[in-house]
Amino acid sequence: MTAAPGGPGPASAGVPARPGPGEYVLGVDSGGSGLRVALGTVGSDDPLDTAVCAEPVRTGPSGIDAAHLLDQLLPTVRELLTRHGGGSGIAAAAIGAAGMGTLGDRLRAELPDALADALGVRRLALAADAVTAYAGAIGQRPGAVVAAGTGLIALGTDLTRWRRADGWGHLLGDSGGGAWIGRAGLDAAMRAHDGRRGGSPALLARLEAVFGPAPGLPGLLYPRTDRPAVLASFAPEVAGCAAHDPVAEGILRDAAGHIAEAAAAVCPSPGTDDETCEVALTGGLFRMGAPLLVPLREELARLLPHARAVPGSGDPLIGSLHIARALATGGLRLPHHPTLLSIPLSGLDQPAAGDVTEQGS
Repeated sequence: MTAAPGGPGPASAGVPARPGPGEYVLGVDSGGSGLRVALGTVGSDDPLDTAVCAEPVRTGPSGIDAAHLLDQLLPTVRELLTRHGGGSGIAAAAIGAAGMGTLGDRLRAELPDALADALGVRRLALAADAVTAYAGAIGQRPGAVVAAGTGLIALGTDLTRWRRADGWGHLLGDSGGGAWIGRAGLDAAMRAHDGRRGGSPALLARLEAVFGPAPGLPGLLYPRTDRPAVLASFAPEVAGCAAHDPVAEGILRDAAGHIAEAAAAVCPSPGTDDETCEVALTGGLFRMGAPLLVPLREELARLLPHARAVPGSGDPLIGSLHIARALATGGLRLPHHPTLLSIPLSGLDQPAAGDVTEQGS
């Protein structure tokens, strides 16, 4: 485990005050890059401390491995608590995980009792990582978030229900995401190799620089179990060619159209007072910068004239901490849902579960 100090707590004579019993809150973000933990207090939005665990949580035939998550999480939390004065329990925790919606059955079945017994957790939220990204970027206001990296999912709410678009994986969707852009770029490269219409010599040159001779690409790609990541690794090459290659530029413009369509499908409709809908763009894909963001802003302005793009600061770890704090204080306004945002410890005066609409319907 590695740890980094978070924001300071209240101080007296220059010494941070230690939280009292039950004043701690816990945020957790479990994703493909690892397991991250943030310890905070009920009275502050900022973390006291953060830690990164040794490895990503395993996923097996029965879904996300709850035991593997607990094996890493519990000692990490105990170390953070010891570092900040101990305490008799955690008021609330929020666990955000990639795949929670479809692979989180074991987490929902095992974590409530395990965290209550081991850490005294009294209130618990289990959330999809798109929900924690939403909470980190927009908070508890109506709006929409597009989380894009290798894949792509859009999630929005008017605070009565969730609306979801895409996130169906690289074979069925994730349109405009990293794997989609990379595959389109490789397709254009192979078309140039064959002499077919729509080919890009510039992208063919980049394919050969990255992967070797074009005819060998199928043998390199098809046996891989991480094909989406391999496809996405070519997306920066497409962005690098966009300034001087019209085919690459067109791929990114098409990607921008797909991303904007996903945002439009989930963004709440303007109310009677024409409230502005906030749209946050989060995830590594948007680090491509201008080649993608310029056409994307144009498409968002066309499809969502009432929307306002907000900085993509939606760190899912901070979002999970904010959800935990809201849960601890009885102020959680984001709608509950059996898989996207569940509150498994019942009888705690929480509102009823909300609805979810897929593909903006």
